[in-house]
Amino acid sequence: MAHVELAKAEASEIGGRVARAAALIGLAVALFLMIGLLLVIGLALFTSEWLFGSMGWGILHGLLLFTAIALAAVLGAIGIPGGRLGRAFLGAMVIGLVVAGLLGLDGPNRLYTAMGDALLPGVEPGVRPLVVGTIVGAVFGVVAAIVVIVRQGSGGGRVGLGVVLALAGAAVGAFSAITFGPQAGIALGLAVGYGAWTVMMATDLATAGIDTETLKARFMPTQTIDTSKETLEWLRRRMPPGMGS
Repeated sequence: MAHVELAKAEASEIGGRVARAAALIGLAVALFLMIGLLLVIGLALFTSEWLFGSMGWGILHGLLLFTAIALAAVLGAIGIPGGRLGRAFLGAMVIGLVVAGLLGLDGPNRLYTAMGDALLPGVEPGVRPLVVGTIVGAVFGVVAAIVVIVRQGSGGGRVGLGVVLALAGAAVGAFSAITFGPQAGIALGLAVGYGAWTVMMATDLATAGIDTETLKARFMPTQTIDTSKETLEWLRRRMPPGMGS
């Protein structure tokens, strides 16, 4: 009994040491994770402040980029082919680069200014780009609504759809009339690219859907089930009459 009590006491002491060591190791792992997060977040904020003039861009870019990566990871986990995700990424980056180039060089504002000088000479020069951009965006919105209605056929809500797209187009046109400059223009282009990646992946998923049979086959032991069924059928054929079912 003395030996048993000694063993219990020693085991208890060792258990305390193991728990203390595990707690310290857990603390070290948590601190290393925090260091990694601080490096990623701090580098993003510093880079945004340095390149784009504001840490807010780093926060926005991080939110959009991490959202897109998280969605891509989920889609990859459920069996969406990597080619589809890659095409969405490349398409989104092309959109982002185009937007960055246009806004960084104040392309829309220059275009609206030229159109305003030619078509609206009576409007105050300071607001001509804004007026022209709003009109052009609204026209594009109406055209988009007509295309959607023609493709989907007649139905309820056509007027509402046209109004919504016209207002959205007018808002985009007015926004694009702003002179952003290179820093803000490139930052906006990156934000649009990251956001477009998420939208394109979601659109692709909604259009193509999920192959439920393939998804089911990925996470079910189909071969084991089929083999077990074959074995049971083999045993049933060789079982003497009257013994089981």
